[in-house]
Amino acid sequence: MKKSRNEVSRWRIFRQAHRRRACWLEGQSRRYSRIHAIRHQMAQQQRRSILFITQNM
Repeated sequence: MKKSRNEVSRWRIFRQAHRRRACWLEGQSRRYSRIHAIRHQMAQQQRRSILFITQNM
């Protein structure tokens, strides 16, 4: 079935918005995973330093 001109433009706008939102979300999760990894690394380092201090006492 052929879509009317208005319908076509509505679908195009919808697709663009959806793509934009998906890209934004993907970026957010990438950023979050990077932040999460850095925090995890810092926590590990802290844990190791505490272990090192207690072993040497």
